[in-house]
Amino acid sequence: MATSEINENASESVNESVSGDVNASGASNLSARSAAATVYYPVAPGQQVNVRRGPNTGSQIVRVLPEDSRIAIRCQTRGETITGPYGTTDIWDSIAPGQYVSDAYVKTGSDGFVTIRCS
Repeated sequence: MATSEINENASESVNESVSGDVNASGASNLSARSAAATVYYPVAPGQQVNVRRGPNTGSQIVRVLPEDSRIAIRCQTRGETITGPYGTTDIWDSIAPGQYVSDAYVKTGSDGFVTIRCS
């Protein structure tokens, strides 16, 4: 599936899944069930990608993603600047608690953040 298809599908899923109401001041109150559908992004073709404990190459490798993997990004943060198949970036994608992949190896279709920032 092409990145544009992923982004279009994600937008449709978000639009369909967001619910809420408007309070007296006119502000919207989104319900807890308004989370968007999970979007999976492909890692660079032919690459085995290191998953690290933190957003830098000095962090322990906790596992290696096999070639042609697709990942769900739970949040993103800034870390060490990395150059990879998709450019140079300091954005790291959290795929699970304590598991980070450089966004330089993930085809998100953007040079910026595509989801919430990690807290």
